[in-house]
Amino acid sequence: MKKILLAGALAMFVGMNAQTRFGVKGGYALSKLTANENDVEFGGVKAGLKSKSGFYIGALVEHQFNNKWAIQGELEYAGLGGKAEVGIGNITVTEKFRMSRIVIPVSARYYATPELGIYAGPYVSIKTSTKVKVELEGAVGNPASVSSAEEFLEKQFNDGLKSADFGLFFGADYNVYKGLFLDARYSFGLSNMIKDPVNDEKMKMSFFQIGVGYKFK
Repeated sequence: MKKILLAGALAMFVGMNAQTRFGVKGGYALSKLTANENDVEFGGVKAGLKSKSGFYIGALVEHQFNNKWAIQGELEYAGLGGKAEVGIGNITVTEKFRMSRIVIPVSARYYATPELGIYAGPYVSIKTSTKVKVELEGAVGNPASVSSAEEFLEKQFNDGLKSADFGLFFGADYNVYKGLFLDARYSFGLSNMIKDPVNDEKMKMSFFQIGVGYKFK
């Protein structure tokens, strides 16, 4: 799948003409990890999975075939992930998973109007790093113990998750003024991120992005 997407992106650089444009983009990302069930277990304790805020920046190249149809490839760096909240008595433990990813989306685009583009396609997400931050509410934790817990969880995620996953996305963008555009999309993972699943356990990631960009003439 990665080879197919990369080949599709590279193909857009062949036979460039006035219909090919480059651009940059960036904005806000809201991501969430999902498991087989809404809750997962950490040490025998149920933990609810929640959404996490982040960001993305990237570059794009668009090849427009005519005034209605185009294809677009992108390369993004995104701060994605999720978080889990564990309630133990009056204490709430929040574990924030910060997963830095390289995201490569390729989409087919349809221009409903000269300003409004609607698109959809597949993407590949490649892991660059994973950081975990543990926060306590209702108790004061030992800094050394919190740091050890963060290092343990980081190792579990880095060792236990695949280096890449893939999925689909769809969205729309609107040209505001001379190449400046607003963009919104939703991406959802299709592959199981767990490297060696036990008892059919699954983990996937979905994320919503909204931002601004500029396409050079």
